[in-house]
Amino acid sequence: MSFHHEDFNNNEENRIIREEIEKEIRIDPIGEKKEHKEKNLSIGFISLIVLISAIIGGMAVAFIMPNYVMTKYMVNTPSPKVEIIPKDEELGVVSAVAKKAMPSVVGITTTTIEKDFFFGVRKGQGVGTGVIIDSRGYILTNSHVVNDGKTEEVKVLFYDGSTKNAEVLWNDLVLDLAVVKVNKTNLPVADLGNSDKIEVGEVAIAIGNPLGLAFERTVTAGIISGLNRSIPIDELNSIEGLIQTDASINPGNSGGPLLNSKGEVVGINTAKIQSGEGLGFAVPINIAKPIVDEFIEKGEFKNVYLGLRGIDVAKFTSLYAEKLPVDKGVVVYQVFTNSPVAIAGLEQGDIITKLDDTDIESMRQLVRVLYKYRPNDKINLRILRNNKQLTLDVVLKATPKR
Repeated sequence: MSFHHEDFNNNEENRIIREEIEKEIRIDPIGEKKEHKEKNLSIGFISLIVLISAIIGGMAVAFIMPNYVMTKYMVNTPSPKVEIIPKDEELGVVSAVAKKAMPSVVGITTTTIEKDFFFGVRKGQGVGTGVIIDSRGYILTNSHVVNDGKTEEVKVLFYDGSTKNAEVLWNDLVLDLAVVKVNKTNLPVADLGNSDKIEVGEVAIAIGNPLGLAFERTVTAGIISGLNRSIPIDELNSIEGLIQTDASINPGNSGGPLLNSKGEVVGINTAKIQSGEGLGFAVPINIAKPIVDEFIEKGEFKNVYLGLRGIDVAKFTSLYAEKLPVDKGVVVYQVFTNSPVAIAGLEQGDIITKLDDTDIESMRQLVRVLYKYRPNDKINLRILRNNKQLTLDVVLKATPKR
């Protein structure tokens, strides 16, 4: 086997080159571990720095930036003011009203003679509430509290615990109001408000004797829920123009005051709808004021009358299927001899549409309007006769005693 010199030299040269290259690129296993360890430490340290920087940056955005922006750009923008009335303040109003009005509220008990087919004559008992309207012993209540005047005995229980017999001076079924009097003076008198100015949503406070005198002078509070309500009391009669409230009214509350936030009487509690909760009603005090004023001034009240019988236009139309020229008013079907309207020239078949400045929609409203007037007052009665408008001048008279 022969060797060529050239191949040998080449092989030798290649070997030397490979050895030099291996020296340059040789990797020490221990050195490799050290290098990896140093790299891991560097990455961990950098990650820690990044995490801390992120936390600091987040805190800066959350706390520093809003203050900076608010101070720099929104310093002149006023924040909205929200007024909240604490519940304690509302309760304080109710307490103050109750304290003011309570001495003028009385309990009323009645004894009536009832005839029973099986047991004969027996006594019935009733209980209600009243409001002192004059220091000389005049008390306002509901007509139904005193059994519409058909009572054998009426007693009044006062705030100081004393009791007095009372006399029914006046009552009206349509208004469901009555005035009784006791022989006692220097009584605390209730402040009467203006029921024409009350609004839905106002505070309403009721004081009465629910379920009897065992719970006398119970105070309940709510709001004025509605105005000009009408509720039926029987098949033929209803009470109109009532105040609706959600202040709790129960049997025995009848005749008691409905008060505003000033402690003024704005209504006389009269009824509750049994089929629904929070449906109580009161007669507006402005209806009673003319009656109250008459008793205070003269010690009596005299009703005035027109002297006619009438029927609502709507009811007349439904009964007789006859079309009338108006949708509301009172159709006259009887005029009493020598009555105020007879003297003024009213005739059967006329339709009453207006009394002074008040539009007349029903017979019941016509009766209620008359309570504002006194004997010898003059009124203008607007009527329709044969589709022509006429105005009659009427001089009112006191209602004749039966």
